[in-house]
Amino acid sequence: MQKVAQRLPFYVGLGLITAATLMLQIVETRIISVTSWYHLAFFVISIAMFGLTAGAVWVYFRSEAYRPAQLSYHLSIASLGFALATVFAVLVQLTIVTSLPASVMSFVVWAEFAVALSLPFFFSGIVVSLALTRSPYPIGIVYGADLLGAALGCLGALALLNLVSGPSAVLWIAVLGAAASLLFARAGFEGMPPGQSVAAKLFRHRWVALGCLTALATANSATESIRPTIVKDGIEHPETIAYEKWNSFSRITVSRNEKSSPMLWGPSNRFAPQQIEQRSMNIDGGAGTAVYRFSRDLEELAFLRYDVTNLAYSLPGLQTGAVIGVGGGRDLLSARLFGLSEVVGVEINPIFIDLLKGRFSDYTAIGRQLGISFEVDEARSWFARTDRAFDIIQMSLIDTWAATGAGAFTLSENGLYTVEAWRIFLERLTPGGVFTVSRWYAPGEVNETGRMVSLAVAALQSLGVSDPKRHLFMASSGHVASLVMSRSPLSDQALHAARKAAETYAFSVLLDPQTPAASPLLESIASAPDHEALQRATRASYLDLSAPTDARPFFFNQLRLDRLFDQNLLAMASRPGVYGGNLSATLTLAMLILISAVLVAATIIIPLRSTVLAASSTLAIAGTAYFALIGIGFMMVEIALLQRISVFLGHPVYALSVVLFSLILSTGLGSLASEHAKLGSGPQLVGWSVLTSLYLLALPLWLPELLLQLESASLLARAGLAVLVLAPAGFLMGFGFPTGMRLVAMIDARPTPWFWGINGAAGVLAASIAVLTSIEFGIDTTLRAGAACYLLLPGPALLLVRCRLRGKTVPMI
Repeated sequence: MQKVAQRLPFYVGLGLITAATLMLQIVETRIISVTSWYHLAFFVISIAMFGLTAGAVWVYFRSEAYRPAQLSYHLSIASLGFALATVFAVLVQLTIVTSLPASVMSFVVWAEFAVALSLPFFFSGIVVSLALTRSPYPIGIVYGADLLGAALGCLGALALLNLVSGPSAVLWIAVLGAAASLLFARAGFEGMPPGQSVAAKLFRHRWVALGCLTALATANSATESIRPTIVKDGIEHPETIAYEKWNSFSRITVSRNEKSSPMLWGPSNRFAPQQIEQRSMNIDGGAGTAVYRFSRDLEELAFLRYDVTNLAYSLPGLQTGAVIGVGGGRDLLSARLFGLSEVVGVEINPIFIDLLKGRFSDYTAIGRQLGISFEVDEARSWFARTDRAFDIIQMSLIDTWAATGAGAFTLSENGLYTVEAWRIFLERLTPGGVFTVSRWYAPGEVNETGRMVSLAVAALQSLGVSDPKRHLFMASSGHVASLVMSRSPLSDQALHAARKAAETYAFSVLLDPQTPAASPLLESIASAPDHEALQRATRASYLDLSAPTDARPFFFNQLRLDRLFDQNLLAMASRPGVYGGNLSATLTLAMLILISAVLVAATIIIPLRSTVLAASSTLAIAGTAYFALIGIGFMMVEIALLQRISVFLGHPVYALSVVLFSLILSTGLGSLASEHAKLGSGPQLVGWSVLTSLYLLALPLWLPELLLQLESASLLARAGLAVLVLAPAGFLMGFGFPTGMRLVAMIDARPTPWFWGINGAAGVLAASIAVLTSIEFGIDTTLRAGAACYLLLPGPALLLVRCRLRGKTVPMI
């Protein structure tokens, strides 16, 4: 009974720490999407890996201080350190301005943020390292508790984010760390001197009890009151916010009621100013949408006729419609205002639906309007699943704006702007139906407008259309352009109505099937008869105007890295449109890679260098190459699959949770299997390497089509498919690390810490490099790069086997 009383708290405590670690990693990506930009999900992955590796290095260099007889004490202190560091990290995150242009000051700020964020992972690394190397329990069971906790943490993060706000979720994660500290304090181990119970020592000083109670009280009282101070690049004033709600998708704030000119995206210059009551809904601090006060009379909203986003409603014969992204409901109301009898709003975020039909139902009558219905679902999946056909499908400025600002890396709405997605939408139109999309427009520049047209042309070509221009009409007002496209050539009646609306509201016609386009570049793109012609047309621009696909879904990044230094960067950054934001985002990514490299060198490479100096040159070179390859390869595969699955599941947080859950569990199972199916000979190592790389190389050949075929499945079914696809990859890759460590230990165990550090360092740096690779060359290229790393493993692995068989080493030169 005593052994069970000791083991159970230890196993549960370890599971809580690893669960809290993965939950923190996922929740931090949600918070940082509010305080900064979406692309930093990848930076959080790098920093988490860095912190965990640094914690293990710390244990190695202080091995004399971490004695097995005091294991419970050290685990308790490290777990409490995790809890306190977690609170410290979120306080820094909520009060630091990270949305600075790339500069020396920005480098300092980001370095400060990286260090603060790495601290809880550092303490977690200490706990895991001590548990795996110092505990008296079977390593398989200890490792199993580690993996089980981490896997459950990936799923627990989603549940926690749907219950409390992001900052409050972090405080509850700190509570888990403090609870683990209490459990470790109770898990006294055999062999400790009488009277020196770790639990007694800890409770005598009452550090753990005080830390746990303080964290619990703080989290309990702060569930609804903790909010960011700095949002994007400005200070957020709480007094201006009437309502705030977090979930796993976003943070939504609603402003107080104000009387002002109606918020329109692309208003006509013939619109006569008027005053209405409205509220602003803000998504993740970077995207605004309006909710208008009105009772039941739609004519109260007559000003919506003057918005260029509603150009397509001027076409005759429209009866049924669908809107992608409900927001404050303005597009749904526009559809009803223009006479549609039935319109469906498809919205991934249930907060909006709850607000319109519940909390603000007395403010806006949209929830009581006949003919309006709502579907809470991811748009691609819902349209792929429904058997309904619509006269019009509208998608207006669905990008939460933050996506545009950080366009180089974001994954938030990329799945809606690919050839595969637009083909799904087009296939849900009636024979004469239209799909209308509105995007930002820079007068005198092509920018997002050109890419939108390129995407439309590619989608039509995929349906067999050889003269795409006959299917397109586009007009602009101010900084917004609206594209109207149809599977069938636009009829004379439709074109007449669109031209008349443009004339009535003084919209500028940019694209008309029967007249030259507003620019030669737009004309050449819209008139491209086939894929090759479209590629030639888009290559003429200094921007990347190629049509995004699921394999390269970065619609919002238009920076061409191959031409980056052919331009006057300062002059180009000041031009209107997306170039400046894309350039800033790319420079930020480069800066984050540099920060990661500096931290890795200072805390991992340089301190561990001495451990490899005494080893042979063959062992040092082969071992370093082996562990660098599996570190780079694993992270390349993880990031590529994360990006691919994000498009499939519809949101990065879902993808992050599912991918990490699958890879952690399957990689752990692979590691455990390697203890029974040991790879010790040359043929075994080559066979495993080839099998792993072949599976990874085959994924781009069959996975995209499978994902498209199952696009209409439920979220649970799609997540299950993702797990099934990821499991073999994780299982096979799981053999890599323990096999390498086993080979090294048979030759000379002294440089083992160096190889462990090299593996972690390679993974830290590869995360950001993988993002750049996907942006420039596509997700499949990133996946193939990871496969190539595993295919190269037999070289260093066979050197290690030869070195072991010789039983002697060659001194380093």
